[in-house]
Amino acid sequence: MNSISAKILDGKALAARIKEGLKKEVARLTSEGFTPGLAVILVGEDPASQVYVRNKQRACAELGIRSWKHHLPADISQEDLVQLVEKVNADPEVNGILVQLPLPAHIQTEAVLDVIDPAKDVDGFHPVNLGLLAAGRPGIVPCTPAGVMELVKESGVDVAGKECVIVGRSNIVGKPLAFLFLQEHGTVTVCHSRTRNLEEVCRRADILVVATGRPGLVHGGMIKPGAVVIDVGINRTAEGKITGDVDFASAKQQAGAITPVPGGVGPMTIAMLMKNTVAAARRTVQTLD
Repeated sequence: MNSISAKILDGKALAARIKEGLKKEVARLTSEGFTPGLAVILVGEDPASQVYVRNKQRACAELGIRSWKHHLPADISQEDLVQLVEKVNADPEVNGILVQLPLPAHIQTEAVLDVIDPAKDVDGFHPVNLGLLAAGRPGIVPCTPAGVMELVKESGVDVAGKECVIVGRSNIVGKPLAFLFLQEHGTVTVCHSRTRNLEEVCRRADILVVATGRPGLVHGGMIKPGAVVIDVGINRTAEGKITGDVDFASAKQQAGAITPVPGGVGPMTIAMLMKNTVAAARRTVQTLD
């Protein structure tokens, strides 16, 4: 029987500490006559998207960030959506622009995201920001990967020289996270649906991040004793329960530190969105100076 007792990485508590610092910075910017502002664009009536947008607006209100919600019908044309993005780009009061994904099937997501001003792209999805990240240059880092890195730091494990395995190669999590681990001198393996011997690869990881959208894909038998395990997955079971991509019960018997779902990566994603928005506002103020 493995005697490891995993440290639970509490994303909610860490996000609260980060937001406390941001709240002070927003108050300072506001006292200088410049309140950060975030515009959120929501298309259609997807219930999950509505919850995410509500949570983001609540976080803005909590920190003193102004927010505007543009709620558009599901049948809006791509042309009209692009025009709205261009209009918000030009608004000097808006420092951050977020287009809530997924968009309806008739709209090309890339065509919309590419129109966002890279300086206001607080999601970090614009090809310019992803390119800067790949080149190791300063830019806006996607929120979930940035949150994952904060949770790894919270574990107390130094990334340098560690085997970092990421399961999932999306542009939103897997790929940007690989670049962040490389910047911290980790040795990175990115797994995907064509990866052979997934269990064997996962067992090599000192730091294992799972972001596939497949509930319970990774179990305790796939985890190196003492590894840091970050579960990015948020899945809803038939019974309505929220669960991750990692089987938490078996994984925590092996891991040295692990994130719960919910309460792990989710709150950190919103905290990093707030951080990106405040940073974008700060850069605007510096440009005006």
